[in-house]
Amino acid sequence: MKLRYMTRNILIQYLQWHFLDAPKSILMAWRNYLKFNLNYWSILVLLKTLFSHWRRYYYSYGKRFDLGRYFEALTFNLMSRIIGAILRIFFIALGLLIEVVIIFVGILLLAGWLFLPLIILFLLFGIIFGLKIF
Repeated sequence: MKLRYMTRNILIQYLQWHFLDAPKSILMAWRNYLKFNLNYWSILVLLKTLFSHWRRYYYSYGKRFDLGRYFEALTFNLMSRIIGAILRIFFIALGLLIEVVIIFVGILLLAGWLFLPLIILFLLFGIIFGLKIF
């Protein structure tokens, strides 16, 4: 029993691998890098907890009312939330920036892979015609 890929011409096998099979693998790897980056920076979690306390640092207001303690806890808790929001926004922006870099690098790699046969032919013709000049 002959396998399907063994009955085809080697050129057709190469073209199928280069332009169909390998780009699928590149796209899958690219998707995995994008998912990993989102997961690594925890962008969705940071968005959900944007105004939470920084590192869960907060003061309790106490069981009985004390005006000094109340304002102390209020200011500390507000500062903790503001610091948490600023740092979370910074990490979200950094993660999204790296996501954009991954997108551009993926586009360059995929385009480079698809145009690689033309690049190789161009370089070979350049070498051949360059050597004939001398």
